[in-house]
Amino acid sequence: MEHKIAILGASGYTGAELVRLIATHPKMRIVALSGDRKAGMAMAEVFPFLRHLDLPQLQKIEDIDFSRVDLAFCALPHATSQEVIARLPRDLKVVDLSADFRLRDPADYETWYGKPHAAPDLQAEAVYGLTEFYRAEIRSARLVAGTGCNAAAGQYAIRPLIEAGVIDLDDILIDLKAGVSGAGRSLKENLLHAELSEGTHPYSAGGKHRHLGEFDQEFSRAAGRPVRVQFTPHLTPMNRGILANVYVKGDPRAVHKALFDRYLTETFLEVLPFGALPSTRDIRGSNFVHVGVIGDRIPGRAMVVVALDNLCKGSSGQAMQNANLMLGLDEATGLMLAPLFP
Repeated sequence: MEHKIAILGASGYTGAELVRLIATHPKMRIVALSGDRKAGMAMAEVFPFLRHLDLPQLQKIEDIDFSRVDLAFCALPHATSQEVIARLPRDLKVVDLSADFRLRDPADYETWYGKPHAAPDLQAEAVYGLTEFYRAEIRSARLVAGTGCNAAAGQYAIRPLIEAGVIDLDDILIDLKAGVSGAGRSLKENLLHAELSEGTHPYSAGGKHRHLGEFDQEFSRAAGRPVRVQFTPHLTPMNRGILANVYVKGDPRAVHKALFDRYLTETFLEVLPFGALPSTRDIRGSNFVHVGVIGDRIPGRAMVVVALDNLCKGSSGQAMQNANLMLGLDEATGLMLAPLFP
């Protein structure tokens, strides 16, 4: 059976990544693409690297016939998805890549995003899309909320350690480096090549980054009590990739074993031998996650390092993994692409 797919917001980075992935998917076919500011244009004009594909023209969302769509990916800007999804047919399966449905509590959403949620009934319905931890719920979901890319990297390092009880929950530090594509495709002065290259800098530091809302929600839920972490992201002059250095208090060997045991049967997560550390160059363009653990010179402390591709496993690849589950397919279908190297 072939499943008909719509991508809303196909003219952005995550939309284009979805097209790239679905192009080789044996059970999905793209029947509609939206890009309101580029409506009427061919995808080949917007993204010449997709010129070889036979794709529908971009159109406005209101012009799409959703009666012929089985599942829609919503790759729209934050604070836009909630109103758009509220107008879609209620029987349509949706995977949202924005931040609009990640936080379960409407009060938390207002705290972190500065405005009331426009579709609280849908917010209550949404399933959090960290696939390896919500697989059963995602299979039966109608609406899945994709994780933040930074939030996914931090959770892959920490959630198994909380569940195994091998770290001090009050002593967790996440120091993260992120590629510039995570900031989206819109024109911003600080993202110009001359402003960004040959340097790196922290942003949203001091507890201001919105992904802290996801960390608070998910870590506290896993622990059964409030957990607050320190988190500082840095913008790095690379196109793709996230490297998260996570510092914890716990026995390094026990930390490594907890991660190895938890991810042993997971297709896309690989825990490296103790002492080996990952690199973003080894997962670029793929849905794979590499996890490494080393000890510190201070006894009883460990560093966990996670590398993933922010556009793939951090966003569009994970969205497709979730869509596969929602459509009754093997979750790895269309996602076994090897990383790009060099």
